Amino acid sequence: MDVIDTWNGRTACALQAALRMTNEAFATRLGVAVRTVATWHKEPEVVPRAEIQAALDTTHEKAGPTVQLRFARLSRPASGPAEAQALRVAIAIVVRGAEVLLVCRRGDAALRWQFPAGMVKPGGHAADVAVQETVAETGVHVAVRRRLGERLHPVTGVIADYHLCEYLAGEAVNIDIVENSAVNWVAIKDLTKFIPANSIYQPIMAALEDA
Repeated sequence: MDVIDTWNGRTACALQAALRMTNEAFATRLGVAVRTVATWHKEPEVVPRAEIQAALDTTHEKAGPTVQLRFARLSRPASGPAEAQALRVAIAIVVRGAEVLLVCRRGDAALRWQFPAGMVKPGGHAADVAVQETVAETGVHVAVRRRLGERLHPVTGVIADYHLCEYLAGEAVNIDIVENSAVNWVAIKDLTKFIPANSIYQPIMAALEDA
């Protein structure tokens, strides 16, 4: 487990991304104001107060091995000149007949049911991450059919890169039990019972209607 001598905005945001928490959920976990988390995103070199440093230490120490590994990758300084880079997440919209694959995240009421997703490291390819994270989380093997586009996610504030995928093989099981409480195939017609329609990227709905 990596040890952080002094937390700053950049490393705090890396921990938030590793936990896959919204600003609101992360603020609640640490016992700070939401605006404090927002400030870390805007000012990556800012150093939190001592009591917040301690809260970050505790949150990091209590995180599971999957989260700690993801944090180690996300918090690693990039080689070469320092350059601000927005966090990018690859999201897989996996279709099997009239069904779409969903995962249920632990501890995030704002984004409980989601499509399989994973963080894209600098220099990585979002399409590859979408495929790899789907099998890592659910055991389902997929192939990317086409890219649906990207947006600044309205809840998490990261760049969400969406990929329509077709099912190849595998049973849907909850492999990543640290982060997810369930994995389900959901009828496309029932998708909005799990994810509010107004939070679904519109090209996803169009692609699922075509499917």
